[in-house]
Amino acid sequence: MGLGMVALLAASVVLTWSVVSRYFLKASTDWQDEAAVFCLVGMTFMCGAFVQTMRGHIGIEAVSSKLSATANRLRMVVIDLISLAFCAFFAWKSWTLLHEAWADGMTSSSSWAPPLWIPYGLMSLGMSLLSLQLLVQVAASINRLRGAAEVR
Repeated sequence: MGLGMVALLAASVVLTWSVVSRYFLKASTDWQDEAAVFCLVGMTFMCGAFVQTMRGHIGIEAVSSKLSATANRLRMVVIDLISLAFCAFFAWKSWTLLHEAWADGMTSSSSWAPPLWIPYGLMSLGMSLLSLQLLVQVAASINRLRGAAEVR
């Protein structure tokens, strides 16, 4: 989270400098937008697993408040499984994209032309961490459901 905060701060400083230098200095700002996007992509994907550990994502309370405790726990397992399937697929495709960018030496189309393995690497690592966190939560939820069933 600390690195995510630094990346967000860096993106805001870069974009502020971009606006100031374009307006007052009439300078070209080719690299600033792309650098800010790289920071934002890295921050978004690398912080996803931490947010998931706190279940900080947006949930629909209207559904969970109407369900019994057991049904709500089952709902959470099903949603976590669906999320895990999506995130694992996204992570897999991100790793293949990273491999292609690395092997082919892909760069962005701007005049700055930074290597694309940087944002793809951050995306791949972040989605892999999020998938791992979801896997841990699914296993914990299933264990809780088993424990509740054994108590009965």
